[in-house]
Amino acid sequence: MSEIPVLISDLAVILISASLVTILFKWLKQPVVLGYIVAGIISGPACPFTPSVIDSSSIKTWSEIGVIFLLFTLGLDFSFKKLVKVGGTAVTGAVTIVAGMMFVGYATGLALGWRHMTSLFLGGMLSMSSTTIIYKAFDEMGLRNQKFSGVVLGILVVEDLFAVLMMVLLSTLAVSKQVEGMELLNSVVKLGVFLMFCFIVGIYLIPSFLRTCHKYLNDETLLIISIGLCFGMVKIATLAGFSSALGAFIMGSLLAETIEAEHIEQLVKPVKNLFGAIFFVSVGMMIDPLMLWEYKIPILILTAIVMTGQICFGTFGVLLSGQPLKVAVQSGFSLAQIGEFAFILAALGLSLKVTDHFLYPIVVAVSVLTTFFTPYMIRLSEPAYNRLERIIPEKWMLLLQKYASGSSTITQKSAWHKLLKALARIVGTYASVSIVLIFVWLQYVSPLITNYLPGWKGDILSLILILTLISPMLRAIMMKKNRSVEFQQLWNDNKFNRGPLISLILLRVILCIVMVMIPVAQLLNTAASYMWVIASLIIISIIFSKKLKKQSILMERRFFSNLTAREVEEEKHATINHHFANHMLERDLHLADFEVKQNSPSIGKTLRELNFRKHCNVNIVTIIRGDNRINIPGGEEHLYPFDKIVVAGSDSDLEHFRTYVEEKYQDYKAHLHPKANDVSIEQFQISDNSKLIGKTIQQSGIRDKADCLVIGIERGNTSLKNPDPSTQFQEGDLVWIVGERSKVLRFSESNTL
Repeated sequence: MSEIPVLISDLAVILISASLVTILFKWLKQPVVLGYIVAGIISGPACPFTPSVIDSSSIKTWSEIGVIFLLFTLGLDFSFKKLVKVGGTAVTGAVTIVAGMMFVGYATGLALGWRHMTSLFLGGMLSMSSTTIIYKAFDEMGLRNQKFSGVVLGILVVEDLFAVLMMVLLSTLAVSKQVEGMELLNSVVKLGVFLMFCFIVGIYLIPSFLRTCHKYLNDETLLIISIGLCFGMVKIATLAGFSSALGAFIMGSLLAETIEAEHIEQLVKPVKNLFGAIFFVSVGMMIDPLMLWEYKIPILILTAIVMTGQICFGTFGVLLSGQPLKVAVQSGFSLAQIGEFAFILAALGLSLKVTDHFLYPIVVAVSVLTTFFTPYMIRLSEPAYNRLERIIPEKWMLLLQKYASGSSTITQKSAWHKLLKALARIVGTYASVSIVLIFVWLQYVSPLITNYLPGWKGDILSLILILTLISPMLRAIMMKKNRSVEFQQLWNDNKFNRGPLISLILLRVILCIVMVMIPVAQLLNTAASYMWVIASLIIISIIFSKKLKKQSILMERRFFSNLTAREVEEEKHATINHHFANHMLERDLHLADFEVKQNSPSIGKTLRELNFRKHCNVNIVTIIRGDNRINIPGGEEHLYPFDKIVVAGSDSDLEHFRTYVEEKYQDYKAHLHPKANDVSIEQFQISDNSKLIGKTIQQSGIRDKADCLVIGIERGNTSLKNPDPSTQFQEGDLVWIVGERSKVLRFSESNTL
């Protein structure tokens, strides 16, 4: 009998140990991630009493695939548009937390006597909270509808982007072995241009492709396409000099903008869970319990620093953004842990051989401890706020309230501000895409053309093609917003505005001339004066080309249509209007939707009878029943199974409502009648003294009185299937009946009614 490959036996060890340990952790109501790590310790070299993995190199490859899928699904939940929507609160909070924890982590590492690079990586690991753990905790605790949870989830979105940026910067520092300002700046600019290019091109192409192929996309095809696009972007990111994790994250964020995003997320989830489990198990395999005991003091110190630092910096950052003290405290306590990005950064440091070997297990141990305390810290936030409210002087509380209310006021933006902001967005976007296209074309495409068509003909053809490709974007750079309302207003209001406005147009024209000169200089090898002339002529032809104008408009329409497609689709089916919800959030009023369960005690009762306003201080503003909406329902409106009710109230009122409804439901379930028995088929024979002889099936009352159904009668050599209700019973008939088991048995035993 042939032996199985080592990889299969290793996977068997990993998955069996992971399944057994996670069942235990589920029973203990602990995060599954912790179970995977413990399973890794059990199946690793640190535990000699259990079967262990033989070939760790192949498992490492599988764990890298796990990182790719983790970042891919994280990107699916991220989206660039969501980053824009989270607002100043999330950005201010995230920047404060990341900057503060980076400094504290770096200083702590140096204080413990660790190397410079190890301390730097430690700072990065301690600055990232766990998106997975916080999402799960909010869902389990029923806090997703509260104001502070929206702030926390917004901060996590921004932190995801910072984590990606940190991976690139730390990799650059690790390779160079020293801090060089220009090199860091170059890395940041390169990353920014790459992200913008991928975003613009991806949004333009991917949703259009999925929409075109929609009728051919079943679950299998969509899964294959999604994973294929993911690994394709991984390859592109690697060729561009970035990590595979960055490529996976980018493709996830691009697919997040499509209408298929939720479907893709559901399809990819089992695959992510499999490879993610292997990744976290591989994390546990690298932990030596003896080493943890050796470094128990640093572990406890770092755990205390993470929990204290995240609470302090998180609270201060959210408070600085203009949120009330209660929201700030709740947000800070919710972020008091580190998670999966810490493992990824630790693995990055080990792979680059720039961090000490003890850092990985220490960070994992800190993550385990902080994750364990997460639910308790969230519950502790409100008592902590109540304590602070008693301690802080009344004068300071009034100042904080005034600051919070002042920060939410709407300021009127000037026409200059609106125009410059729009131009910065347009020029930055189209210029980045054009520059990347020129670079890629000259580096890869142009050599291929000149190989097939050598000499000046190949160069001319290559130049014509690249200029044709970028010309719609060049026209957008030069001509966009020149006839906008803001431009016209500034032009007519003051004659002194006309000089700066003309200067803005000329600067954009010069920028386009410079971009055109790059391929001209590369492909034609002409003198500088001739290059200026050629580039200027090309730019003039682009400006006055009506065809390019039309193409530019069509491109922009297509782009924004793809960008907003998911949002439009979600708005159609949303129970709550997002703009209205955000407007209410600013006023400490919230909207939340609840579904009426099919066996809820509220079914059939009117809103007047239920009187939720009296019991919970909330108002029912909408009832969604199928495709129908009942806005501002009256007191005589009844509730039916699967109705979605939209409720308005404060955080505490909504939480009280949720608890109240759940308690009523549980009480109702406890007093429900036992479930009916399963149906059963039995037979009985009509005896000579049976009262059924001569009676029809209808007259017998079998259906009405015994709740049974006659499905067949055997009479001699004949068989009557589904007999007519007028069929009369005769002596010796073999009758087949079906019904609830207890009633069928009782009837068949009595043979009579």
